[in-house]
Amino acid sequence: MTPSDPKGNSVLAAGGSERRSTRSEDDGALLSASGVWKAYRRGWWPRRRTLQVLKGANLELRPGEIVGLVGENGSGKSTLMKVLVGDLSADAGQVERTHSFGYCPQVPVLYERLTCDEHLDLFGAAYGLGQGDLVRSRASLYEEFDFAWFAESRVEELSGGTRSKLNLALALVHDPALLCLDEPYAGFDWDTYQRFWELSSQRRDEGASLLIISHFIADEERFDRIYDLVEGQTVLR
Repeated sequence: MTPSDPKGNSVLAAGGSERRSTRSEDDGALLSASGVWKAYRRGWWPRRRTLQVLKGANLELRPGEIVGLVGENGSGKSTLMKVLVGDLSADAGQVERTHSFGYCPQVPVLYERLTCDEHLDLFGAAYGLGQGDLVRSRASLYEEFDFAWFAESRVEELSGGTRSKLNLALALVHDPALLCLDEPYAGFDWDTYQRFWELSSQRRDEGASLLIISHFIADEERFDRIYDLVEGQTVLR
């Protein structure tokens, strides 16, 4: 997991090059993707093969909404999200972000020998938070996800559910306007799962935008809009 540029204002073109956004923030889009293609190449010549995962995917997020990204296993949901946050380069197409963002990958990428406090301090510093803001944010996240007890515990000592809480907290520590979350509640107990959705709704009401990958049918009623990823293309329901 790599902290984003705190400014977050960029356009990512095919190949991963980045330039300053010229989009006016008045049009309301926090994130937009158009014509995104991505393939994985496996093996060596002469048996090298290409797996085309994304085939011109389009997506847009506006302030104050929770958007779902759903699809079958292996459909490319995580690949698309990695392209959206700049973790992967698209082969073609364009991604534009106009605000800072937080990214919660499906598999927690944490440092085994660092404590929860040290993780939050590290990411807070990377995002440019002052000490006062960092202390307040850290305390709030511990309270919201009920894991203050583990503040001084190393990651190697944590359960899977607590790792997931820390993984999500790192995406939230700088209070971004845009959140990209890949099945963020994996390993949560029921109470934490419910609390996650309460907090998501609260952030939406405050004007934030959330893109959430989910495979739970029950989640779909919680989304304002849903994109289905089918054969490499996004279909808005």
